[in-house]
Amino acid sequence: AEPAQWDVEPRVLAHVTSVNIACGVHAGDPDLMRRTVQLALTHGVAIGAHPGLRDRDGKGRRERALTVVEVENLIAYQVGALAGICALLGANVTHVKPHGALYSMAACDRQLADAVAHAIVAVDRRLILVGLAGSELIAAGKRAGLITAEEAFVDRAYQPDGSLVPRDRPGAVIHDEATVITRALSLARDGTVTSLDGLPVSVRADTLCLHGDTPGADRLARAVRTPRPTAGYRVARLTGGMPSPRIVPFRSLDDGAGSGSLRFQTIRHAHRRCDG
Repeated sequence: AEPAQWDVEPRVLAHVTSVNIACGVHAGDPDLMRRTVQLALTHGVAIGAHPGLRDRDGKGRRERALTVVEVENLIAYQVGALAGICALLGANVTHVKPHGALYSMAACDRQLADAVAHAIVAVDRRLILVGLAGSELIAAGKRAGLITAEEAFVDRAYQPDGSLVPRDRPGAVIHDEATVITRALSLARDGTVTSLDGLPVSVRADTLCLHGDTPGADRLARAVRTPRPTAGYRVARLTGGMPSPRIVPFRSLDDGAGSGSLRFQTIRHAHRRCDG
């Protein structure tokens, strides 16, 4: 996390129910991890591990070739590190969401996805695996017997095939408050989102994500949490199991490379997706 982000993250945490914490590889260090865990405890939010690639300069968002063993090592090492910090503070890790390039690679590659799931099971099979809705990562988690949470994005543009628009393309990241609220409600209520080309895309997910390094993330988090847009929804955090099958808003901060996520949770199935 960058120092400039330190003031933003507590403000986002005031409006979320779960935090994904970078585990010292693509971002963070033991002191920042402990600080964020303490913030999570203060705000009563669920704590998740956010393991990424060894790529601090690229904030863990640059893909590279990986073996199955390397993926297993990355996951087990980072989840274990956060679990140790949590133990110091009497907290528990509840879920795991791979970060950046590791997330998108595992979303499309069955072998890498299985490696992620296998490593999580080896560390603690009670952990929830968060992954792109309908992706190989979710399928791998289910094969491994893990509880899974399928994820969609309110601040990222979609392509007509349901993949995310690459970050280097204009319009890939959405900053407008009204647009983010509209997308969050559409995904939670209808399981659809409008693509960058203006076409409706079916994305029926369990969680919705808003990144904390999106400009104005604290403002966007607060807006989506207000009574008007969330009327008729119950805010819930990830625990040792998913809520019953009905629409349940859920929000989460993602602390990778100073970034965060806001999530709504809807208990639904999804089509197969890969992160663009």
